[in-house]
Amino acid sequence: MKINNVTRMIWILCLGLVIASCSSNSDESSIQEPDNSDYTYLALGDSYTIGESVSTSERWPVQLVKRLKERDYPTADAKIIAKTGWTTGNLLSAINSDLPNIKYDLVSVLIGVNNQYQGRSLEEYEKDLNTIFKKAIAHSVNGKDGVFVVSTPDYGATPAGAFNAENIGRKIDEFNAVLKKVSEEYQLSYYNITPISRKAKNDLSLVAGDGLHPSGKMYTLWVEEFIDEVAAKIDLNSNK
Repeated sequence: MKINNVTRMIWILCLGLVIASCSSNSDESSIQEPDNSDYTYLALGDSYTIGESVSTSERWPVQLVKRLKERDYPTADAKIIAKTGWTTGNLLSAINSDLPNIKYDLVSVLIGVNNQYQGRSLEEYEKDLNTIFKKAIAHSVNGKDGVFVVSTPDYGATPAGAFNAENIGRKIDEFNAVLKKVSEEYQLSYYNITPISRKAKNDLSLVAGDGLHPSGKMYTLWVEEFIDEVAAKIDLNSNK
């Protein structure tokens, strides 16, 4: 069949439109634009923040996001920078190498148990906390008002720590005293969940299967302890 120039141009134009349409649909299915209505949350820590020995849904930062959503605060999944065994030095290294250059509506810090366990000094702990808190504030949309600190639980109350419970508890208190002091110096909210952790001595349902870390049930109690105040921090972001 002979095709004249006009017909040929029409076919080329139609083909171009089809290709453009397919390309557009492909882009839409592979690229997701961020939902600007979502609040963002950065959780910095160690095994307690990553939820060692519990399911992902039982981690306390994940539970916190769920509770915020239930209160009609649309919150994206927490960005968690934490790993079992981390000291303050490990966390700082990870912040420097893995933390995107963006700000978050909420930032939490829970770090210190491995400094205590490894016999590191309180002086080193305090020095590192100063740097960690400065970085946390720098990554907060509302500066210090968007940051909160969670105390270190007492693992001496668990079956794994029972053999040395008194000494562990005393050392944890010493590290938490430094944590609270530095938090107050930076005017950061400090939530003391250590008394809750000590309930595990008489309630094994608060301990994970490894006999050392908190269970999802204990993490729920933590979140209940500070959910009201954390939600109030989100209210500071009235532009969303």
